[in-house]
Amino acid sequence: MDMVCWVLMKVGELTSLLGEIGLNIQEAHAFSTVDGFSLDVFVVDGWPYDETEDLKNVLAKEILKSKDQSCSKRQPALGVPMHSKLLIESSPNCIEIPTDGTDVWEIDAKQLKIECKVASGSYGDLYKGTYCSQEVAIKVLKPECVNTEMLKEFSQEVYIMRKIRHKNVVQFIGACTRPPNLCIVTEFMARGSIYDFLHKQKGVFQLTSLLKVAIDVSKGMNYLHQNNIIHRDLKTANLLMDENGVVKVADFGVARVQAQSGVMTAETGTYRWMAPEVIEHKPYDYKADVFSFGIALWELLTGELPYAGLTPLQAAVGVVQKSLRPTIPKHAHPRLAELLERCWQHDPTQRPNFSQITDILKQMMKEVLYWLSPNLINTNIQSTYKHLLFFLFMD
Repeated sequence: MDMVCWVLMKVGELTSLLGEIGLNIQEAHAFSTVDGFSLDVFVVDGWPYDETEDLKNVLAKEILKSKDQSCSKRQPALGVPMHSKLLIESSPNCIEIPTDGTDVWEIDAKQLKIECKVASGSYGDLYKGTYCSQEVAIKVLKPECVNTEMLKEFSQEVYIMRKIRHKNVVQFIGACTRPPNLCIVTEFMARGSIYDFLHKQKGVFQLTSLLKVAIDVSKGMNYLHQNNIIHRDLKTANLLMDENGVVKVADFGVARVQAQSGVMTAETGTYRWMAPEVIEHKPYDYKADVFSFGIALWELLTGELPYAGLTPLQAAVGVVQKSLRPTIPKHAHPRLAELLERCWQHDPTQRPNFSQITDILKQMMKEVLYWLSPNLINTNIQSTYKHLLFFLFMD
């Protein structure tokens, strides 16, 4: 039978414990409670009995036997600065989101025209549509799934996105905060996600295209970090392309404003792209996004899913306990390989910031373009060459 186990422990300890009592982990998800406790949810099989009470008793005994119990000593979450904490009030009329009076994000739901569903998730659906004749993406929360935690996440996304203005970050247009029409409206990204391009369309990035994508992402992330925003779920599924091939960072549902102390406590993310300090529920800062960027950059280079031969949980345990990292191809550009290794450093202080990453990538692009002689290539490639030069030197 399948069942879900909720236990507050370190990932490594918990996986060992479940294995010792004969359970096989099929899925794993990382969350945290609002009062600072980290929560790992595991879907397991291998329990030979129908009664869950016996399983609870076995787990309780095994946990008591563990020598390294730290739940009672867990430090409280640092949280975000007081000025950026959201006071969410779900009322029949609207969701209250802090404002300084200079920004207006509420839009009239009657002006939205939904055309077709683009994607669907557990808590919401993404539609293509129009707003005041502009092509837009509309993320609609499913009314039956709305709860206090979902409202907080929704409000956090609106709170963060309302002030963001950068060519490499998906543009926020507005939101409907009056239940039951809860939705976030952004510019429509016609070419979809990098994840879909790589893994569903089986697309391939040549080195110059790869570097252009990486520079786009690095610029967008540098802007976010300069504004004290940590994305916390940076992965190729959250990197979107517009009709001109410009890549933009998207999805701020789990993003947070960095605390004044400079560190935060782990909350959520996706294991395959997650930094070791986040997996271990340790305090972290913006360098956690740099680690995730390194994994996404490797994905651009190889076209493969990170740790494809492992389950997400196995990958997480390997990253933390065995310093597991994806294998860098031998044909990789030496400077790109070096950048990957720097982004993957276990010690966050040893990772570069996005300003440094952008400079490194731009220098690599210059070197690559230098060796592409326009005199030896056809007209189409020459046009691409000129476009890349223009892209490289404009900001």
